[in-house]
Amino acid sequence: GRGTVEITRRVADVVSEAGAGDGLCHVFVRHTSASLIICENADPSVRRDLETVAARLFPDGDPAYVHDAEGPDDMPAHLRSVFTNSGLTVPVSTGRLALGTWQGIYLWEHRRHGHRRSVVVSVWH
Repeated sequence: GRGTVEITRRVADVVSEAGAGDGLCHVFVRHTSASLIICENADPSVRRDLETVAARLFPDGDPAYVHDAEGPDDMPAHLRSVFTNSGLTVPVSTGRLALGTWQGIYLWEHRRHGHRRSVVVSVWH
């Protein structure tokens, strides 16, 4: 359900398998109610606080929303996705993701209930 899942290791494995030296890695989520973020990976309270702010900005069941075909979390999930990222590009240096010490790549699920998500990883080198 709603929340973040770290996918850094999976993305790094794709980069490694591609045999990239220096280049770029692009990560894309193929959904309109989930997104990708690069976020602090040492303290999970950062991601919890992100969720708190998102809930304030895009509340479930807001009567102003017209689109609610899949329930009260439907439109807020789309809004969260639009205001974050469906794709990220990360530099690759000497065969590794050039992320900072405290950075991780996360899939951010915006629906209340779990969904199966598809992520595309492309590597250019």
